[in-house]
Amino acid sequence: MEDARNNQAAHSASGDLSERFDARWPLGVQLPKLLLASSSPRRSEILRIVGWDFEVGAVEVDESLRPGEDARAYVERLAAEKATAAADVHAHRPVLAADTTVVVDEQILAKPEDADDAKRMLRLLQGRWHEVLTGIAVVLNSETRVAHEQTEVMFAPMSEVEISWYVSTGEPMDKAGAYAIQGQGARFIKAINGDYFNVMGLPVRLLYELVRR
Repeated sequence: MEDARNNQAAHSASGDLSERFDARWPLGVQLPKLLLASSSPRRSEILRIVGWDFEVGAVEVDESLRPGEDARAYVERLAAEKATAAADVHAHRPVLAADTTVVVDEQILAKPEDADDAKRMLRLLQGRWHEVLTGIAVVLNSETRVAHEQTEVMFAPMSEVEISWYVSTGEPMDKAGAYAIQGQGARFIKAINGDYFNVMGLPVRLLYELVRR
């Protein structure tokens, strides 16, 4: 009886710390509860929208761009570093980390430093296409899986009055590329080619593929 209780307790602890599957569904569609290594409210919102169980365990890493590093390598490296750092703290937990950036004319547009920097970014983006890249990393069963998603976004032309107004809302200040497609910035998005959730900051389909791999 004691062994049975110990086995039951061990099973319960394992379920809390890792995958917590529902026996009603086949393994192919069940999702592990994730530790989200990000304080981004947008990534949390996306996981809630798609019904993916998670907890937040944000970590900090140096996000400086390395010499000669292109945008794809940059977002994948940061995602992997965040995931690894979180996994070191939360052992035996499935971990998810992500990093998003915007690219136009081979320039990487991260979060603006101030209002003037946000206006500069919007002037670069207005009236043209740009790329949004998100690197994601999943640590699952001691294996780190890394990939990135790319989406093309077309901005409508913006007047200086519109740029100043949008920056004054404060919305651009903590966003890569100085805009939020799911917020007031949506009024300036003319077209999108690819994954909408990627532009928000978390490509769900790519995440699902990495977890099922």
